[in-house]
Amino acid sequence: MRVGIVCPYDWNVPSGVAIHVHDLAEALIRNGVEVEVLAPGDDQEEIADFVTIAGRSIPVPYNGSVARVLFGPRSASRVRRWIREGDFDVLHVHSPVTPSLGMMACWSAIGPIVATFHAAIDGRSRMMSGGAWILQATLEKVRARIAVSEEARRTVVEHLGGDAVLVPNGVDVARFVAATPRPEWSGPGTLAFLGRVDESRKGLDVVLEALPAIAAEHPSARLFVAGPGETDALSELPPDVQHRVEFLGRVSEHEKADLLASVDLYVAPHIGGESFGIVLLEAMAAGSPVLASDLPAFQDVLDRGRCGVLFATGDSKALASEASALLSDPARRAQLVATGSERAAQYDWSRVAREVMAVYETVAAQGEKVREDDRQGPGMFAGRLRWRPDPSDGEDAEDTEGSGDTENTVDSGAVDGRAADSGGRDPDGEPDRDPDHDRDPDHDRDREGGGA
Repeated sequence: MRVGIVCPYDWNVPSGVAIHVHDLAEALIRNGVEVEVLAPGDDQEEIADFVTIAGRSIPVPYNGSVARVLFGPRSASRVRRWIREGDFDVLHVHSPVTPSLGMMACWSAIGPIVATFHAAIDGRSRMMSGGAWILQATLEKVRARIAVSEEARRTVVEHLGGDAVLVPNGVDVARFVAATPRPEWSGPGTLAFLGRVDESRKGLDVVLEALPAIAAEHPSARLFVAGPGETDALSELPPDVQHRVEFLGRVSEHEKADLLASVDLYVAPHIGGESFGIVLLEAMAAGSPVLASDLPAFQDVLDRGRCGVLFATGDSKALASEASALLSDPARRAQLVATGSERAAQYDWSRVAREVMAVYETVAAQGEKVREDDRQGPGMFAGRLRWRPDPSDGEDAEDTEGSGDTENTVDSGAVDGRAADSGGRDPDGEPDRDPDHDRDPDHDRDREGGGA
């Protein structure tokens, strides 16, 4: 089977969705699937052989962060050419209602198309209500829908109509199991926080507010904060507590795994906008007990508290109480490590990839190939993107121009600020995330990408 996967977010800026696509592609390849990925990014940077860069992304304010997407006349032609030349058995688009490559791929293709939805949206979505006609044109040709979580599935049902099969985000369990605890991050009373420090929904303020109470019961308590961004929240802490916080800045995936394997407790104090919680699984795979806010997505991942401890979202006193109790109870932490390890194994990519492949088989059963949709073709883009083909070169005259997509026409207001992704993410992951200008280690971020 030959599969084309479309990532809507910048390939060079780790986010929940981008990391999900990367890991899925590698898992599929290990299962004998031929994979090609199309994504925004910088083709001057080193990338995997299976990735094609469609052009440079542009930053769009999104969900308290910045999503890096690609949308415009040049990228539209690149998408069409990639589809035309791909000879794909299945086209798999991610976050197809985000104004980026996934949306344009749905417009440009016909045949066996699968879409994965990463976002969870609470309340009314300006983008989905105001752009219903665009979304209808985007989704009418999708033959199978995947949601990465129950929250993402709810968003599909409530905002888009229809339903989606639940196939969760995956985690590379072996990589986190192999992580090495580092002495500088180990010791009694050590806590870890992952995420952008200047993004309020990540909840850094909540854990910082809880730290004095934790330190009062555990004099050796220390908090390691990994993630980009700047904050002055530390200055609000008592002087005798400030020295207990160490900002690590951006960390690599390898460093993130080592950090999670080192500390006594991983704390996820997020206050909203999460559709999954992949970083919780990563912590459990690395052998760290988890303390998390009781967001619906986190409750699902932690099996309603069986595999980790939950506290009332935004309640710093509750966080302090639960953290202090866990730091005082090594046996309880060991129990959480054991149940967490079992839980993480259920989300290993070796399993998740097979579930995705089963969806592929349902849409590719008739042997039909993905092909360019000439019925819609350039006319569909003409009004929306102000695109006019050059008759001297069919549809791809712009390919003689630079690698940038300088005619991007994304309206930042079209991206609903209340949506969550993993990748994001998140734009978080999350992302899920989460597609930020700087690396966000909490990429569920889901995200978790951004966009649905």
